[in-house]
Amino acid sequence: MRIPPRRAALLMSAGRAALGAAVLASPANVTARWLGERNARLPVVRDLAISLGARDVALGIAGIYARDDRRLGPRVLAACAAVDAADVVGTLVARRHLPAAGVAGTVAVAGGAALYGAALARELARAG
Repeated sequence: MRIPPRRAALLMSAGRAALGAAVLASPANVTARWLGERNARLPVVRDLAISLGARDVALGIAGIYARDDRRLGPRVLAACAAVDAADVVGTLVARRHLPAAGVAGTVAVAGGAALYGAALARELARAG
């Protein structure tokens, strides 16, 4: 069963907002899985995680509100896909300092979100 594109956009946006909220609620727990226990204890990592969480809450809310706008919705999804791709690139650049499981998980989740988000943005733009 295929999820309709606008519904998929809602689910992706809500998931992004929920992930951001989880990061804001417990930055050390989320970053420990991604960046490793040692890195997660660094105060700068906590501070950066909070900004990442806020970013994802804001982008998720933007996606939720823009999903029915035929011009803005695809653009917001494309921006989210670009952010996810940047997360993959950043993680790959830093991979020798990160746990292998965190790198693999980030590449899989953020990479998948980037690819699916970009495809969904194109589909919504074509549907106009």
